[in-house]
Amino acid sequence: MTFTHGYAANGDLRMYYEVHGDATTDKTPLLLIPGGGSTIQTNFASLIPLLAAERQVIAVDEEGHGRTAATDRPLTAENSAGDVLAVLDKLRLDSVDVLGFSAGGHTALALAMQHPARVRRLIAASTFFSRDAVPAEFWEGMKSATLDNMPAVYQDADRRLNPEPGHLERLFELDRQRIVGFPGWSEQELAAITAPTLVLCADQDVMDPEHAVRMSRTIPDSRLLIVPGGHGDYLGELAASDGDLQPMLATLPFLQRFLDS
Repeated sequence: MTFTHGYAANGDLRMYYEVHGDATTDKTPLLLIPGGGSTIQTNFASLIPLLAAERQVIAVDEEGHGRTAATDRPLTAENSAGDVLAVLDKLRLDSVDVLGFSAGGHTALALAMQHPARVRRLIAASTFFSRDAVPAEFWEGMKSATLDNMPAVYQDADRRLNPEPGHLERLFELDRQRIVGFPGWSEQELAAITAPTLVLCADQDVMDPEHAVRMSRTIPDSRLLIVPGGHGDYLGELAASDGDLQPMLATLPFLQRFLDS
């Protein structure tokens, strides 16, 4: 299986990307966008080899995460969607399938709304489009959150890649401010998405499954999948799965079927 990696520039931001596997004529490349605090490796290391056995997989680290350095601008879904677009342009990809997880799902939604021609199919995993998807306690908790609240696996992963003083603290603050300042989108904005969409969440996720139902009924031509589990264990996300890949292996066929249909 071939592997390449590089950086794509969007103004001062240089987004790190990886390309796993070879392009095929019968399957559209799949772009993976990790969740907040996470990286390609902590979010998708177990999933990528299985997906790349059948299709080319592209994965990115968002601003301040992994191998993508932070800039002076805020980390928002719209800014990050522009970074992703720079990656697609550099790789000369007119259209891709996109899977965005959690805060990375916000980036995926923004990309699908802002650049509909570039997204063939969309998987919005464990993400939400409006602030009422989670209780008020969630927002209050994020306002006062500290680095101690960040999962240890995320902290360890960032320190291994970026041992310089202050990097981890900067990463945490980028993510905290991103969520605290998230304005959400209206149902009218969400209904403008043209890509066939799979709304995916777990039954014990951050948001209630009822929000996933609402999303699936708002986005035209969308499907809904609710799986048993928690926030990302069904994707093999390291903090959620703790190495147990059975939920991911059970979910994978549904993802492949949606992408192949």
